[in-house]
Amino acid sequence: MKNNPQRTCMGCNKKSDKKDFIRIVKNKSGKIFLDRTGKLEGRGAYICEDIKCLEKLKKNKKLEKVFDMKISDEIYDNLRGVILDK
Repeated sequence: MKNNPQRTCMGCNKKSDKKDFIRIVKNKSGKIFLDRTGKLEGRGAYICEDIKCLEKLKKNKKLEKVFDMKISDEIYDNLRGVILDK
């Protein structure tokens, strides 16, 4: 039986299977992408598909600290759209 990789949500610190999260990736050129496949190259961060986790992430600027760069409102709006589409 294959073990599923575990990840932790940056908003609520809940641990779960990697497939249960939205992956946010910063590639080598410094661009931020949403990665639904979990296979894009670069530094990844994970968040639950919960709007409360997104709001906490934005308020605490945790994503900016992890990626060591300013995160635009466009990225947060894209995340919000993905979460609300669920």
